[in-house]
Amino acid sequence: MSILAAFGLKKAYVTRTLFEGVSFELGARDKVGLVGVNGCGKTTLFRLLTGEEAPDEGSVSVSRETRLGATQQSVDGMTDTVYDATLAVFLPLLQMERELESINARIAAHGENLDALVKRQEFLRERYEFDGGLTFKSRTRSTLLGLGFTEAELDKELSSMSGGQRNKAQLARVLLGGANLLLLDEPTNHLDIDSIAWLEDYLRAYNGAFIVISHDRYFLDRVTNRTFELKNARLTVSEGNYTRHLELQESEQETIRRVFQNTQKEIRRLEGVVEQQRRWGQEHNFITAASKLKQIERLRSTLVAPEKEPEGIRFHFTAREAGGNEVLVVKELAKSYEKRIFQNASFLVKKGERVFLLGPNGCGKTTLLRIVMGREQADKGISRLGAHVKAGYYEQTMRSLHEENTVIGEIWDEYPRLNTTQVRSALAAFLFRGDDVNKTVSMLSGGERARVQLLKLMLSGSNLLLLDEPTNHLDIASREALENALTDYGGTMLVVTHDRYLVNRLADRILYMTENGVEEFVGGFDEFWEAYQERRAQAQKDNAPKKQERPNLYKEQKDRQSAIARAAGDLRRAEKLVTDAEEELRLLDEQLADPAVASDYLKANELAAEAALKREALPPLYAAWEDAHRKCDELAEE
Repeated sequence: MSILAAFGLKKAYVTRTLFEGVSFELGARDKVGLVGVNGCGKTTLFRLLTGEEAPDEGSVSVSRETRLGATQQSVDGMTDTVYDATLAVFLPLLQMERELESINARIAAHGENLDALVKRQEFLRERYEFDGGLTFKSRTRSTLLGLGFTEAELDKELSSMSGGQRNKAQLARVLLGGANLLLLDEPTNHLDIDSIAWLEDYLRAYNGAFIVISHDRYFLDRVTNRTFELKNARLTVSEGNYTRHLELQESEQETIRRVFQNTQKEIRRLEGVVEQQRRWGQEHNFITAASKLKQIERLRSTLVAPEKEPEGIRFHFTAREAGGNEVLVVKELAKSYEKRIFQNASFLVKKGERVFLLGPNGCGKTTLLRIVMGREQADKGISRLGAHVKAGYYEQTMRSLHEENTVIGEIWDEYPRLNTTQVRSALAAFLFRGDDVNKTVSMLSGGERARVQLLKLMLSGSNLLLLDEPTNHLDIASREALENALTDYGGTMLVVTHDRYLVNRLADRILYMTENGVEEFVGGFDEFWEAYQERRAQAQKDNAPKKQERPNLYKEQKDRQSAIARAAGDLRRAEKLVTDAEEELRLLDEQLADPAVASDYLKANELAAEAALKREALPPLYAAWEDAHRKCDELAEE
C-alpha cells in the first residue's frame, strides 16, 4: 500500500532547474536512500514532501494513515533540558500522567463524585498503558544514550549545547515521535561510530518507512532497500541498497552506451548510402536516398545518449620529500581542560603507513592532532615529528580559512609564488571557475570550504597528512575523488574520521582512543569492529555480577539452546526467501532493460506486471526476516 506518492514534481530557481518529472511511490515498509551531488535538490525535495515549499509543477499525495516525521523540525531556542525537550514529543502521555495524579489526589482526599472519578481514572489508566505510558520515559532515555548523550548531558539545558548536540536531540524527537514515515536529512552527522551503529540497528528494526539523505555509503548499504538518485535534474529509482544501485546503473548505462554507439554507426552507414545514391544521380537512386533518410530520421528519434556524469573534483597529493622511517612518535600524552580529556596516549606512526584514529565523540582526537601540529600544549607527555617530516593539516573546523578572503586570495596568500594561470587551473580542478573564484570564504557552503582546504593541502607537498574528518561536507563523488587521491599518495597518513567506508578502503592500522589511552587494531573497519565488539562483550561479561546456580539450570540451558537453534533456522529460511525474491526481481529488471524486450510491447507489459507483483511481495519478506533477526538477537542477549 502506498503511503506517499509524488507525481511529476518540478522545482526551479531563476535560471536553474533543480529537478523535473520526479515521480515515485513509497510503500509502508520502504527504506529509501536519497543520494546525489551537493546542490542537486535533495533537501528541497524533502521540503516539497513535507509541504514547506510548493512545487512549480506536479503534486504530492499523502495517505490518511501516514504520520510524517522529519529532521528539519527545529528545537533551537528551547530552554528545557535535553531529556525534557525530547520527552515533550509524548505530550498526550504527559498530560494523562498529570490528570491521573490529580484524580488520585482527589480520590485519596475522598472528594465529591467519587464514582465519576474512579471511572475516569480507570479509562485514563487503560489508555495510558495502551499508548505506551509504562515505557515512554525509558525509551526516551535509551534513545538519547544510544545517540551518544551521556547521563550527565541529559540534565543540561538544550540551549547551552552545541549545534551538533541539538541536532542529535532533534533526531531523537523524530525517532520517538510515533511517525510511520521518517524523512531524515544526514542523520549520521555529529554521531560517533557507536551511535551510528545504534541508529543502524534502530532503522533496520523500524516498522515504518523512511527516506534518508546521506553520503555515508556504509550506512546506506546497511539500512536501505531502495535507492533514489537525483542526477542531471532527474530521479532514478533502483531496488536495493546503494551498492546494488551502482551495479544496476552501470549495467543500464552500459546497455545505453552500446545501443547508442551501434545506432550512431548505423546512421553513419546509411548517410554513406545516401551520399552514394545522390552521386549516381538516377531517379531510382534519389528514391533510395529518400528512403534511407527516413530510416535515419527514425533512428535519430529513438537515439538516447548515455547520461553525463556530474563534474567532480580532480586532484592528487604529492609528498615532495621522503622523510625518515619514524614519522610521528607520541608517548604518554595527557590533556585536561575543566576535566580530563585523555591520558596515557602512546603510539608510533612509521613511514608510508595509513593509520586511522577512531573513538567516541569528546575523547580528544581533534585535540591530539592539534597537539601534534603544535597548536595546543599537552599537560604531559611527548609528541615528536621525525626527521624531514613536513605535516599538512586538514582542520575539521576549517578555522584556518579567512572569512574576508576571496577564494583565489585564500590560495594566493598561502602560495604567493604561483601565477594567475596556475592558481586558476588549480581552482578549476576543484570546480571553482569564472566568478566563483571571487566569492568570499564567508559566502561558501560547507562543501565549498572543504574543497578550498583540500586544494591548499594538495599544493603543500606534505609527506605527512593529518586529516580531521576530511569527508564531512563532501558528497559521494567528492569522497570517491578524495579516496582515489589518498590511495595514490606516497606519504604517511593519520586520519580522524567516522567514515567507515573510507577506513575500510585505506586503513593499514586503527588506533581506538579513549580517555585512558589508545588501543591498536590491524586492518580495516570490519576487522576492527568485530574485534572491538568481542573485547567489549568480554569486558561486560567479566564485570557482570555472577548468577546464582539454579537446580534446573541444565534443563534451562537445553531449552535455550533449542530455542536458539529454532530461531537460527527461521532466520536462515527468511534470508533465503528474501535473497531468492530479490534475485528474481533483478532478473526481471535485466530483461526489461534489454532493448529487444523493450521493443516488444506485450512482452514488456507482461514482465513489468510480474516485476510489480514481485516488488509487492518483498515488504512482508523483509518484515519476516527482521522479526527472525530480532528474535535471534534477543535470545543471544539473554
